[in-house]
Formats: sequence, structure tokens, C-alpha cells
Amino acid sequence: MVIMIIGNSLARAFALVGALSIIRFRTVIKDTKDIVYIFWSLAAGLGCGTGSYFLTLSGNILLIIIAFILFKTNFGSIYKSEFILQFRYLKNSKDEDDQHYNKLFKKFTKSNILLNAEPSGDKNSLKLTFDILLIEEKNIDEFINKLSKLSGVSEVSLTASKNDIDY
Repeated sequence: MVIMIIGNSLARAFALVGALSIIRFRTVIKDTKDIVYIFWSLAAGLGCGTGSYFLTLSGNILLIIIAFILFKTNFGSIYKSEFILQFRYLKNSKDEDDQHYNKLFKKFTKSNILLNAEPSGDKNSLKLTFDILLIEEKNIDEFINKLSKLSGVSEVSLTASKNDIDY
């Protein structure tokens, strides 16, 4: 889109280089997505400023579709998790193999990965840590309430990790 807007105009090319150098060297940009949005807005402004409205509109529609697809697929993210779930699970001798919290996980989560299992000092309980991705239609409060009410489950703790920023 930018190349088509600049065309054969040397003045537009130098204006673009000047604008990019001001933006890039005067602003601390920590995320590559932010730089894409800056270049996108610069290209849209350049297109509108030169009167290339159809090119600007069609380019923006294409970029919006691409951004939406990347957002929905979570492409490029380091972590695809939403929450870190910790709870203490009391091991019973009669149903040690039947971990009934797994049924609740299947109902409420898209994926769950056991990150850590730490036994207590008396070896009667385990502190379990899971990386979970909830099903979008499910309510987090309902999930936590049902998990807390299960027999043998205590000390439920949920930490949101979706919006963590890693620098």
C-alpha cells in the first residue's frame, strides 16, 4: 500500500523517510505489534493526504481482516494461557485414581496443563498448579465456585496471566 501511494514521487518518499525516522527514534517501542500499528496509521494518513482514498480504504480493510485473524488465532504470542490455577487436592485412599476435578476441567477449559505438583509435608495432599485456557462462553466465577465445592479441593487460587507483559 505504501509503495503504491509513493509511486514515482521523490518528495513523498523523502517525507515518508522523515516521518518514519521521527517516529522510530523519538518513541520507545517495546512491542512489534505497536510498530505495525504506527506504520499502518502512517500509511493510511499518507494515502488520505495524497487523495488515494480507494487504495487507503481497500488496504485498511485487508489489514483489519489480517489483524482480526491474528488476534483470534493468538498467532505469535508466547503464552496462550489465560489463567494459572492453584489448589490443594486431598488424596483419599478409596478414590486416589479418580480425580474428579478433571471432569470439571473438561467442562470449563479448552486446555489444561499441569505445571507443578507439590506434596504436603504429611503426604496427604498435593498442591497442584495448572495452566488453563477457559472456554469463552464459560463463566470464571461459576468454575471457581464449583471447583471450591468439590470434595478434597481447598485453597483455590486463580491468577490471570493473559494480560501479563513480558519485556
